[in-house]
Amino acid sequence: MSEEKLKNIASERAVLAGICQHGKDAYVDVQSLISDHTFTVDYNKILWKCLSRAIENDNHIDFPAVLSAAKSLGLDEYIEKKEVLNHINGVMNTPVHLENVYTHAKKIKRLEFAREVQNSLRDIYRSINDISGDESLNSILSLAEEPIQRICLKYIKEDESNPKLISENIDDYIEHVKNNKCEQVGISTGNPAFDKAIGGGLRRKCVDVIGARPKTGKSVFADNTALHVASNGIPVLMLDTEMSQQDHWNRLLANISEIEINDISTGKFSDDPENIVKINKALDKIKQIPYYYISIAGKPFEETLSIARRWLIKNVGYDENGKLNDCVIIYDYLKLMTSTSISNNLAEFQVLGFQITSLHNFCVEHDCACLSFVQLNRDGITKESTDAVSGSDRIIWLCTSFSIFKAKTTEEMAMDGITNGNRKLIPIVSRHGPGIDDEGYICLNMIGEHSKLIEIGTIREIKRNEKNDEAGIPDREDIDPEDEIDDDDFRTLDNLRSDE
Repeated sequence: MSEEKLKNIASERAVLAGICQHGKDAYVDVQSLISDHTFTVDYNKILWKCLSRAIENDNHIDFPAVLSAAKSLGLDEYIEKKEVLNHINGVMNTPVHLENVYTHAKKIKRLEFAREVQNSLRDIYRSINDISGDESLNSILSLAEEPIQRICLKYIKEDESNPKLISENIDDYIEHVKNNKCEQVGISTGNPAFDKAIGGGLRRKCVDVIGARPKTGKSVFADNTALHVASNGIPVLMLDTEMSQQDHWNRLLANISEIEINDISTGKFSDDPENIVKINKALDKIKQIPYYYISIAGKPFEETLSIARRWLIKNVGYDENGKLNDCVIIYDYLKLMTSTSISNNLAEFQVLGFQITSLHNFCVEHDCACLSFVQLNRDGITKESTDAVSGSDRIIWLCTSFSIFKAKTTEEMAMDGITNGNRKLIPIVSRHGPGIDDEGYICLNMIGEHSKLIEIGTIREIKRNEKNDEAGIPDREDIDPEDEIDDDDFRTLDNLRSDE
């Protein structure tokens, strides 16, 4: 279809005629959809501007109201031309039903969309003409992808800009949740206490951030989460800024087989026939799970988002209703990729702020979940608050939850008990979850030689259970439902626990 055909003069006329005849009733239906750029005829563009101004002052439109609006816009000399007056008169006398106005508005809006796509394709063609051959394949692809994606996301829902009653469709929502019961809202990380603290796992449209000091185990946390999610059949994309694919192979194989990672990387595992069997079983599992990896070291952030966008379309896909299937993007970790990101006008903290902003917008637009990691500054050694984040406060502002992942000190391990882990996770802020203010922190045990991270529970819960065990008080879940225990017995148990 040529640009000359990307217009519908009859529908343009019908929209304007509908507003002239039905006033504000028609205008409010289409006002959020169209603008003067939606029209292709200059007379129609001018008339739309005049009608928009006139409707501010009156619910009904007549010829004098249009002339008055034109004067207030400084268009009176133009609109008083004979051919323009004849055009307006013809539009005002065109009959159109109120219920048809919105339908015609959608038609001309979609044609505007087609024209914008066409113009973007021309811009893409010109930008590709400037390719020198030094660019990466991904950067070349992004020249074509980004303009088209930007337009698509702009127009993806034609009616979402209108305010609606909060109760609209609420009955359908309740029926949906009744008929689709689930254990939690988001995707489980494999760490129940953490999932609960942040509001039911990794949610769509959200970026959950974990901060840690160097060499604490961020990548082990990332791989353990990815392995758990992918083992449940949910696609995972690991965007890695540091580790190679071979590093991930060694960690995953060690995690699944429980053979020491050094024995795998050196090949020493093959000296033991039993270890060969374990490795083969681990290989089979890894081959069957939808765990995707790419190194993004040195890549511009915009290129990374293009990679993620293609992965969503190619490897995740959409259901029959056009909704993106469940998936998780893991970004390990937010940082500057090249010094060229910093200029005289943009400091490092601003660049990192733009990254989290873009990542957040990406997840909202594409309806996907993201777990991201960030480096803690030196304050993270002693502080357990939001000011320990290296780079930018904007990371805290835009993330859905922020947690600190730390190695326990020798004193903490002595107080907590050697069996209660060598790492701790402290959810600091959470938009959707309750956090763990009353529970201290989450204890985890990292087994470095197996690249395994195991959640044990919150420290307060662990201590309560230890005291109950010493006192011989059973947990509610440990009581056989067939035992004859009345409410007075439960109240006695609860009183004993509260006395602690």
